[in-house]
Amino acid sequence: MLRVEGLNTEYPNERGEVVRATQDVSFEVPQGQLFTLLGPSGCGKTTTLRSIAGLERPSSGEISVGGRVVYSGSRNVFVAPNRRGFGMVFQSYAIWPHMSVFQNAAFPLEVGARRLGRAEIRDRVMRVLTAVQLEAFAGREATKLSGGQQQRLALARALTMEPQLLLLDEPLSNLDAKLRERMRFELKRLQRDLKITTVYVTHDQSEALALSHSIAVMNEGRIEQIGTPRDIYEKPRSRFVADFVGTTNFIEGEMLAGGRASTAIGDIEIGAGELREGDRVLLSVRPEDVDLSEIRPEGVNVWEGKVDQKVFLGEFVDFQVRLGGRILLSRRHPSLRTPIGGAIFVQLHPQKCVAFKA
Repeated sequence: MLRVEGLNTEYPNERGEVVRATQDVSFEVPQGQLFTLLGPSGCGKTTTLRSIAGLERPSSGEISVGGRVVYSGSRNVFVAPNRRGFGMVFQSYAIWPHMSVFQNAAFPLEVGARRLGRAEIRDRVMRVLTAVQLEAFAGREATKLSGGQQQRLALARALTMEPQLLLLDEPLSNLDAKLRERMRFELKRLQRDLKITTVYVTHDQSEALALSHSIAVMNEGRIEQIGTPRDIYEKPRSRFVADFVGTTNFIEGEMLAGGRASTAIGDIEIGAGELREGDRVLLSVRPEDVDLSEIRPEGVNVWEGKVDQKVFLGEFVDFQVRLGGRILLSRRHPSLRTPIGGAIFVQLHPQKCVAFKA
């Protein structure tokens, strides 16, 4: 449905140097799916979103939606933002303070190129306000809504246009933690009920994992990896992806014969995949995949360590376990009560040790 191919964006900074904001960015978003651009500040995700919206003009590449080309550097095509027909929600919401909730949601229909009758506008607006659970507030001043309600109103205003594509730029970042969590469920419900193709920009990994059908992790203007939330989390293809999405333990080593790696904590069986004997490797092991036991378990990759520190966090306990000169982080159930300084066995399951070239 949405196709972005070979997108490059350059602009001069204050010193006159050329900044490459996006570099050969390519991806596709199928009809009805939510696709997230995830990465730290300055990685190019918002530039990519603004290029899709028509608010930035890339230096090269092509963008098409439903087969319609809205930008092509090689063919000199650039469709103006107001002619693309996309809905966009910004971080700041941009609610009109002098208008009611109904008037805010109706505004795009009243100023659009296609003139609609009053009855049709009312039907469409009330249908969308009902979807975002604001129908009871239609006559209220927009500025008297709570933060979460204003966020839903900004969404409603974008949805009244019945856009082919919905673009969301950090829409939850201004909300407090509990409201943000609640709005994730709300957004997911809305997007899947209405089946609107959506591109979502965020730096929040939890948000991306919770909402997305697919995620593109970006770094320094490039896409590092595209995959489902589970693939991105469980099978990172680079140190950056493993480090940025969630928490992980990194263990450096060198590949040996038979799918094992020599490391500072001992030889670790991993299953080599595409790695060869003699390759320098980096292993990534998530804390929840570092098994701890007070009784020596059966199987491979087992060592005896010592509890260095632990932090009780209610539903789980974070253990720091010392193995020789290394500290490994493990996240376990609170029923494990090994004291600080106590001996404990550590086990790493081979299939949970993700390896890539160092």
